[in-house]
Amino acid sequence: MNIESEEHHKSFLDTLRTWLQSCTRNGKISRNTIAIGIVVLNHLRRASPVQREQVISQGGEVAGARSGLGATLELYGIPKRYLKEVTTRQGHQDGQRLFELFGWGSKFSQISDADRDLIILELIGVLQEQAIAWLNRPNLKIDIDRHHSPVSWINIIIENAKGISGGIVEQQLVGAKLKKRFGGIEIPNHPAHAADRQTDRDGDFAVAHIVYHVTSAPSLGVLQKCAANIRVGLRPVLLVPREHLTKAQVLTQMEGIEKILVIHAIEEFVTQNIMEMAVVEEKDCFTILKEIVDIYNQRLSEVETDLSLRIEIR
Repeated sequence: MNIESEEHHKSFLDTLRTWLQSCTRNGKISRNTIAIGIVVLNHLRRASPVQREQVISQGGEVAGARSGLGATLELYGIPKRYLKEVTTRQGHQDGQRLFELFGWGSKFSQISDADRDLIILELIGVLQEQAIAWLNRPNLKIDIDRHHSPVSWINIIIENAKGISGGIVEQQLVGAKLKKRFGGIEIPNHPAHAADRQTDRDGDFAVAHIVYHVTSAPSLGVLQKCAANIRVGLRPVLLVPREHLTKAQVLTQMEGIEKILVIHAIEEFVTQNIMEMAVVEEKDCFTILKEIVDIYNQRLSEVETDLSLRIEIR
């Protein structure tokens, strides 16, 4: 690479760093943004410059950020589970802005095709490092004192997941508890955020006529789903962290279903069955907890992308 190319090389790296800084929100860069950046650079690696209509849909989405995303990520050594598709509008806006910063590829026309390929591969490598670092985050390591009550064990798990789980730990923990409790009944296993897109589902888990809704942050939206269950003859159960019980109860009054809807704190809901199963199976409560955690880890690995949320009891 000659001196002129090296100057362009530094300029391109600076442009990518400027873009990443502009995409940092609350001190973090989302997986959507990292993935969309790789898609954009892959477009520019294949052809530069590009026309806007070639790479941006009429709806403003970057081409290849949905059906082709997994293959593009794997091309650069990132497993598909990092992100199934770019799902946020902000992600696509970030991608369009990256195209614009590189002049839709026109800035690469000043260097040879061979140098362009080397530079773009290096730019992709910067994003690849962030993706791999995210994938390699350690599991949730939970220190449990066996002498404490089972409800405190569940509380510790939920507290350790606060701020990083987005409700995934709570939902998958309830699913694992139901699977352990009702071993002969199939307990559905969906990604924790799938309900946002699949409105035809009655709730997170359905066991006979009982429908469980699990949320880390109760809202009118989930209460309206519970009300819809009631109207068709189902029996909804709302499960929230103990600290949000009061808020959930207020919302039920606003929705007018406070005398019909069953609300439980997740901590007590899981704990009750731990103690019951310990008696029935003639095991100590800690053994039952570990069995539920094993089921949780298995179910999480089957449907979720963030495997750092696997739990390790110490």
